[in-house]
Amino acid sequence: MLIETTVNGVPRTLEVEPHELLLDVLRDRLGLTGAKRSCDVQVCGTCTVLIDGKPVSACTTLAHEARGRSVLTIEGLAELPSFARLEETFSRHLALQCGYCTPGMALTVTSLLEAGELSDDEEVVRHALSGNVCRCTGYRAIIDAVRELAR
Repeated sequence: MLIETTVNGVPRTLEVEPHELLLDVLRDRLGLTGAKRSCDVQVCGTCTVLIDGKPVSACTTLAHEARGRSVLTIEGLAELPSFARLEETFSRHLALQCGYCTPGMALTVTSLLEAGELSDDEEVVRHALSGNVCRCTGYRAIIDAVRELAR
């Protein structure tokens, strides 16, 4: 089926199969590898992208669900002026190590900040990030960085 969508601000016309996952289209056809494959069951957050500003798991989202919508990946976010503050804050707090979870974390945090749904309350931040798994940092540095961004 033919769909029209916008990926990182660029209008796209794509031929997709009814069963094809958005993650596969982004990675394999568009070369946007920032969204990672890990759990394939919507629990780890490494495949997070934003569709119309909301975080979704690309590993369980059918590509045709992006029809007529705007998809933002970490590659697109990195081009936006707002990314510099996020990147600098995460770096200063040492809130990233291997980088595997970082794109999903960054997109989730960006979505929540833009929607005004984050505060610097630690429990709010923990809940907001509960769908993003990190095996390297132990979360303390990530939580501190997000709390600073929310101020």
